[in-house]
Amino acid sequence: MDHITFLVAVVIVTALAFDFTNGFHDTANAMATSIATGALRPRTAVLISGVLNVVGAFLSTEVAKTISGGIVDDTLVTPGMIFAGLVGAILWNLATWLLGLPSSSSHALFGGLIGAVWVGAGEHGVHFDKVVEKVLLPAVASPLIAGVAALIATYLAYRITARARQKTVTKGFRLGQIASASLVSLAHGTNDAQKTMGVITLTLISAGALGHDAGPPLWVIASAGLAIGLGTYLGGWRIIRTMGKGLTDIQSPQGFAAEAASTTVILTSAHLGFALSTTQVCSGGILGAGLGRRLAEVRWGTAGRMVVAWLVTLPAAALVGGLSASVVTHGGNFGIVVIALLALAVATFIVVMSRRNPVHASNVNETHEVSVRGAASTQVSTAA
Repeated sequence: MDHITFLVAVVIVTALAFDFTNGFHDTANAMATSIATGALRPRTAVLISGVLNVVGAFLSTEVAKTISGGIVDDTLVTPGMIFAGLVGAILWNLATWLLGLPSSSSHALFGGLIGAVWVGAGEHGVHFDKVVEKVLLPAVASPLIAGVAALIATYLAYRITARARQKTVTKGFRLGQIASASLVSLAHGTNDAQKTMGVITLTLISAGALGHDAGPPLWVIASAGLAIGLGTYLGGWRIIRTMGKGLTDIQSPQGFAAEAASTTVILTSAHLGFALSTTQVCSGGILGAGLGRRLAEVRWGTAGRMVVAWLVTLPAAALVGGLSASVVTHGGNFGIVVIALLALAVATFIVVMSRRNPVHASNVNETHEVSVRGAASTQVSTAA
């Protein structure tokens, strides 16, 4: 424990704070469609999702190894760089949560780390070939695969049940959604909790507490699982509204198809060590399910804004991570304090802004618009 310095402890706490924001930012991935169709009550849904996120964290560590020893050179990384990268990821998560945009927490983390390491250690500190192989290619392929699979599954579901009673079909698929949404939550814990495990493991390696290529210790796995589970339970209601009501009018057969397709893609990628975005996978599944039902409305304006957010996420988080790393590198401990205080101030401002138009369990299904109202009655809205 001699290697756990004050700075390392700060980085670990910051990593768990990111994990917490990852949880409430991505609750929608697993439960938005089940809440929208009435298969699960909102509070019940986030409780189930939170518990299964914790369980999923213990199922695999392949993605964690990709983070700790794949996309950056762990021999050049310092705890200060990791802290700077986490700041970029956390602030992007909070900003997109305020707007109700289901952007990628994973890409926010990757972007923050890449920007911070690039500034702190130079471009040779980033393994760009691994970034392309393990991050960018899955980012393009995974939502397309999930979307096509959900489209086909939705089409078949409606064809097979065309002559059945509508009430019976709805009830059956709602029961199926409880199982499929639970599997998405399990898969989310398996994939996303590992990213924080990888960051903490990378921090411990950079501090000399673990050897190179080491996997995450048990206490790291447990703490990351609990942090993401708690964040999930609190519920990112603003993004749940976007995923459940903003993309298309989801019916229970579509919800089941979207969740089943997303689970398959996420678990397969976790097994292979691909650190993909569960947000993009689940969004692709929902869009595919919307296209698979005849006469279903797909809100392409909302989908377009989501895609823009996906494209901007990695470079935006990299920019903040790089700027933070510059301050930390030149300012030492004083620079870390400055960045921490600035990040806390921005996070507090975002939380205060969110309270002007709150979204919670009681009103999450009322509308598909999320608005942020300013003090002078100015309204900035995004389809949600």
